[in-house]
Amino acid sequence: MLDDVKTARDSVPFEITDPERIPTPRYYDEAFYKRECEELWPHVWQMACRVEQIPEIGDWIEYSNLGKSVIIVRTKDGIKAHHNACRHRGVPLTEGPHGNCKGKGFICPFHGWRWNVEGKNTFVYGRHMFSESQLDESDLALRPCRTEIEMGCVFINFDDNAPSLRENLGPLAIGLDAYNADKMRAEWCYATVLPANWKIAMEAFMEGYHVMRTHPQLQKKVPMIYNMMYGMDTGGIGDPINPNRSMKENIEDQVEHMQLLSDGMSGMCHAKDVAVARTLIDVDLPEDPGQAIMQWFGMVNHFVTQAGQARGEPTPDLNKIAVETPVKAVEFIFPNYFVLPFLSSMAAYRIRPLGPESCMFELWSLTHFAEGQEPAPVMDPVILPYDSDQFPMIPRQDYSNIPQQQKGMHAEGFDFMRLSKDIEGLISNYQRIIDGYLKDVPQDKLAAATQKLAGNFDGPIVDLGF
Repeated sequence: MLDDVKTARDSVPFEITDPERIPTPRYYDEAFYKRECEELWPHVWQMACRVEQIPEIGDWIEYSNLGKSVIIVRTKDGIKAHHNACRHRGVPLTEGPHGNCKGKGFICPFHGWRWNVEGKNTFVYGRHMFSESQLDESDLALRPCRTEIEMGCVFINFDDNAPSLRENLGPLAIGLDAYNADKMRAEWCYATVLPANWKIAMEAFMEGYHVMRTHPQLQKKVPMIYNMMYGMDTGGIGDPINPNRSMKENIEDQVEHMQLLSDGMSGMCHAKDVAVARTLIDVDLPEDPGQAIMQWFGMVNHFVTQAGQARGEPTPDLNKIAVETPVKAVEFIFPNYFVLPFLSSMAAYRIRPLGPESCMFELWSLTHFAEGQEPAPVMDPVILPYDSDQFPMIPRQDYSNIPQQQKGMHAEGFDFMRLSKDIEGLISNYQRIIDGYLKDVPQDKLAAATQKLAGNFDGPIVDLGF
């Protein structure tokens, strides 16, 4: 029997055998989706909530994914998580997505049994009717769920034996620490249901190769930057400026590109940073175009840092980060969370599967605030149809592609996606880590492979070590 189970775990349907080709049934096949639900998600770190959402003792918020519900709660000893089920008959203890239970604790709506914020049972109605063996205090306590706090978020893992989150993040954790990501606060959160597999939705954000066609307003403003990265056989080496325009005009284009990013994401490049960049349009720069543009970006980093710190914000030294602990414009935290740092601020994405061809996509705008000037926590996302014109332009453009790509997965003769070995490697790399979970690769090897996803945006296919 054990040999049969091992053979099943070693065999992965639609396994990736060529790293440059991803079999299309992985994006819609029911059996493959079931394997992910059973063998991937119970063993990975999932971003459950933001820390600022539960600031006071008794504050709680529910996190659910694939039918499993967890209560994240602030206690006097810190943040804890409990599996959301009454120990009597299994009814979820929370009513609504969040609240405060200080004093009253969690009360089962079925029979009134109670637990305090620490998870200890405090009341059993009609206790005399139960055998004492059914009321052991430790057995009645709510089952804890493992938590770790990183980058201002609470992550949970259903596997008590999985490597720590920081073991999975590797050097990326150091980069995000230097960025003071843990001190950021959400300004807004949007959410939508996309008619697409969760992996299709994520892969739209694993490369910038799509900008030319999907986000033409960005390509048009600074074509040399995008052509240098994707359109010319230069190995990424060249001058990111338009030779037909003066240096001042090129700088103006860079600022307008920042403005397009700010408007298009409603804050990924924060308005306060664009305002700083506008003050640096007409500055003295070296005659060499390549040196000039590098020096200008260094000046932007410096003055954005100074401006943020002058406002009392915990803005990091952006030039120091660029040299000592650089992070990419998009960083992927396996299996389903992204952060997109840009100057003082960042966007964040979380994608959760709802079925083989449906997912929930949430996005946040995050920035620093001076102490005492933080906004009220954003407790609930603004939920919109995926084709709503209320989304900022850039996600709206991305969302126009994703459902269409999902339809294409079913096209006759389209058996696999073919990837660039140099620029779409992140897609191959994380997909092969999924295969690792389905094949029961040892978790220390999976954690080592996951570390290689850091800085892999627009990066190559790599050897994962298994």
